[in-house]
Amino acid sequence: MRALHPRGVLVVLVAFFVSLAGAAALVGVLPADAAVREALLGWATPSTVGLMRVANYGGDWRLLFPGTLILPVLFRRARERWWLWVALMIAAPAMEGLLKLLIGRARPEGTSFGFPSGHATASAAFFGAVLYLAGSLPPASRRLVRGLAVASMILVGLARIVLRAHWPSDVLGGFTLGLGLATVAALLASLEGDADPVRAVRRSDS
Repeated sequence: MRALHPRGVLVVLVAFFVSLAGAAALVGVLPADAAVREALLGWATPSTVGLMRVANYGGDWRLLFPGTLILPVLFRRARERWWLWVALMIAAPAMEGLLKLLIGRARPEGTSFGFPSGHATASAAFFGAVLYLAGSLPPASRRLVRGLAVASMILVGLARIVLRAHWPSDVLGGFTLGLGLATVAALLASLEGDADPVRAVRRSDS
């Protein structure tokens, strides 16, 4: 299967984030936000809420930053450019916090700003890095690791809505921001190791 062009992925993520952030700043709560939120809250049983509280830790910086320090132990690619992944997990919360202030949209409950979701940004940055780093693994292991990474990210996003912390578009904004930053880190890592970053990313997935 042909690998996705990383620069193309980045362009799509940036365009989507800019559109979503603009709508959040100008419109406020988007038309689908309330409907999706109410549907998820109606679906959530007490046991589901308990599960979501556990899943919520997958977007906690106190867990993910130490996890970043373990990446070089697990992935050869992370050892080669370890500083990029540390920088990613420092840049992501800094950008998310700044964007919250610039966009200024309140959470569904409370007055603090919510766009983009910090937990969603953190999980997308971390697990987005894992998606890239898993490219050096054997095919079966690569598919397993990437599947777990995507599932973990989705669970964090659901948790932020079910736990009444964010609007769905806050979560989408966080996912887009975090994945965009992880894509930038992956491109920089490829540039360090290959004159053609697209070819380097594709070769790692072959």
